[in-house]
Amino acid sequence: MIDELYKPPLALLTDLYQLTMAYGYWKLGRADQQAVFHLFFRKPPFQGGYAVAAGLEQALQYLQQFRFDSSDLEYLASLTGNDDAPLFDQQFLDYLGQLRLSVDIDAVPEGTVVFGQEPLLKVRGPILQCQLLETPLLNLINFQTLIATKSARITTAAGDDPVLEFGLRRAQGIDGALSASRAAYIGGSAATSNVLAGKLLGIPVKGTHAHSWVMSFDTEAEAFAQYAAAMPNNCVFLVDTYDTLDGVRQACEVGKQLRRQGHEMVGIRLDSGDLAYLSIEARQILDEAGFPQAAIVASNDIDENIIASLKSQGSQITIWGIGTKLVTAFDQPALGGVYKLAATQQADGTWQPKIKLSEQAIKTSIPGSLQVRRYHSDGQMLGDMIFDELHGVDPRAMIVDSKDPTRRKRLTHFTATDLLENVMQAGQRVQPEEALTAIRQRARQQLASLHPTIRRFMNPHEYPVGLDIGLHERRDHMIQEARQSQWQGKERTS
Repeated sequence: MIDELYKPPLALLTDLYQLTMAYGYWKLGRADQQAVFHLFFRKPPFQGGYAVAAGLEQALQYLQQFRFDSSDLEYLASLTGNDDAPLFDQQFLDYLGQLRLSVDIDAVPEGTVVFGQEPLLKVRGPILQCQLLETPLLNLINFQTLIATKSARITTAAGDDPVLEFGLRRAQGIDGALSASRAAYIGGSAATSNVLAGKLLGIPVKGTHAHSWVMSFDTEAEAFAQYAAAMPNNCVFLVDTYDTLDGVRQACEVGKQLRRQGHEMVGIRLDSGDLAYLSIEARQILDEAGFPQAAIVASNDIDENIIASLKSQGSQITIWGIGTKLVTAFDQPALGGVYKLAATQQADGTWQPKIKLSEQAIKTSIPGSLQVRRYHSDGQMLGDMIFDELHGVDPRAMIVDSKDPTRRKRLTHFTATDLLENVMQAGQRVQPEEALTAIRQRARQQLASLHPTIRRFMNPHEYPVGLDIGLHERRDHMIQEARQSQWQGKERTS
């Protein structure tokens, strides 16, 4: 999708501080020092119990095209510091011009259900290269994971009813719209109104007519009749331009004409008003007119909470058209994913874990070269262990909550799967593009394996995720050492 929308390369799709840090590594002779970074989020979005990983394919496309062209280097050469001297040495720009990625990347497959603190990506390679990838990887993974999660929540609320993504007009630009269509489909949406997404990504497209069609005719009856004449095989009539229930009756009359001509009315769409009441009344009108199979489509700023409410009121809506609140992740505009250094390789070849401390326990990072092991039994997910591949899993087979070490869970005698898979070696992709339908099916299967209390919207149960007990103990020791070193430093300067 990236190469069909933009002129590559896109190496300057980054924050300036990534380049200034890269310059610093280069000047210090550390550009090729091996390092490990992890991309993760700290807690699931929407105050929910999970997230659905998405965006990896676009990230891999970006990485395959990564390079600085001559125009990029000319632009960087024009940047100056506060003394008006060039910000970067020409030798560094020459270095960037020759740079080709040599990183290894392990990633959680798209459509995988994931949780806070778990790496979605692990990037290992020269520290300069890893640093340059922080911003674009976060940009590409954060948004699609957010939208895929929102879509999963909406489709969970809808149950067996199809959800159609109608958000193109409200999305944040062209790329935001396409990325949202893709991620919404991964999360469970059945189709999109976005025709370009249909062409580029193979997502089914759906759509009928708007109020302007009805308003362009003298009467609603004429508008429906003329639409049926033009498109007899795509008749979902928008009935709320003037009087909703009268519009349903008008649609039924045109539906009878269609049937006489060998076609069938697909249904009607409600876009305003009391959707519970109107759908119940519309269902009765449609049934009495001989259209019990006609769908009732609803739109109008709907989300998972409104769907749940409408269903509790006995609404007869059978298809949900979701726009603004899906493609903009209306109630949480960002995932909050982060990208942290976790280990560096020393001159003797050994790896040194790195940790970031914080006054907030949730923001203290996890050191090492991490992997996530998922335990399951009889098709149900039981818990996830984050462990350091450099040390392996402790034989005690116990996980410790990274925020509350008193919360522990033993994981034994269960089937286990490691989530992070190698997708890039030495800068070269090693896995082919996965079909979007397969990713969507993975998400569906994984969501079904979650306990319903974790999927619920209000106060979801917390899925067990924790550090391997050996990793927990090493991390705790590193925290204590870092605190002690900090205190000693303060004493020396006081």
